[in-house]
Amino acid sequence: MKLLVVVHHRFDLWNVPGWFLEKLRTGFPQIEIVHQSNYEGVEEHLRDAEILFAFSLRPEQFKFAQKLRWIHAPTAAVHQLLFPELAQSDVVLTNAREVHGPVVAEHVIALVFALAKKIPQAAWLQQKRTWGQDAIWNDGPRPREIAGATLGLIGLGSIGRTVARMAAALGMRVIAVREHTEKEKPEGVTAVYAAAQLTDLLSQSDYVVVAAPLTEATRGMINTERLAAMRPDAYLINVGRGPQVDETALADSLRSRRIAGAALDVFEQEPLPAGSPLWELENLLITPHTAGLTETLWQRHFALFSDNLRRYLAGERLLFVVDKQKGY
Repeated sequence: MKLLVVVHHRFDLWNVPGWFLEKLRTGFPQIEIVHQSNYEGVEEHLRDAEILFAFSLRPEQFKFAQKLRWIHAPTAAVHQLLFPELAQSDVVLTNAREVHGPVVAEHVIALVFALAKKIPQAAWLQQKRTWGQDAIWNDGPRPREIAGATLGLIGLGSIGRTVARMAAALGMRVIAVREHTEKEKPEGVTAVYAAAQLTDLLSQSDYVVVAAPLTEATRGMINTERLAAMRPDAYLINVGRGPQVDETALADSLRSRRIAGAALDVFEQEPLPAGSPLWELENLLITPHTAGLTETLWQRHFALFSDNLRRYLAGERLLFVVDKQKGY
């Protein structure tokens, strides 16, 4: 049995560390583990690989993978893998949503606090050596309390459920939109709305958090119409995927103060180009896709993947299987 690990990224943290591979080889000596740090010549290794650990795979590469039975993506998002040939195949796809979810949720809460307490403005004034007490109170939305505010979640996956628990513990009222309203209401969530009721959620929320998977239904969902449904003193936070927010519409809403502000961790194009008008918006907080960063990232990856690998060898049901038709 062959496991092919192919991970290549410009950001070093996303690349597989050597200890991860050695620990897998020690724990699973019956498996041939092949590692490639790029996709050059990957087709030859795909011919006899039964398991693939990778961020992505192209259709022309997939056609070589005649023995492939399982792909594990060390990401929460899997839209990059859902081309028709793979989506319609019998290959099982799993993801790492439980690796990233709790860490990203902490980032969401940090952004809520930063927006509520006007931390970016304070940091800007500090750089100017300005005692900005009057400015922070009088310029734009005033600092506010978290307790009693309403947080609207778009998505109740690993990120959303953890955000809900954390926010509720801070005294926030949490409401959410999800596709399957018949499912049990998660801890901390006061009310759950169907996707068709998104406008109702937007009109009630002080903070709107986008934490849904990228699908055709969620692509571009935060557009001019949806932004107009938000309260003028509300904030938008996106830790889902960049294409879910119409950046041009958001920039217009922020310039005109149609909404109070926003915080984005994901963007349509990454890295965000230096010429993007988003950089110039004073009521926008930008974090450069850092919500999932943690020193324990690969330890968490190992715990999840090694458990699933044990399950696979034992013929047991895998955890965190993606519904390839739904996209999550």
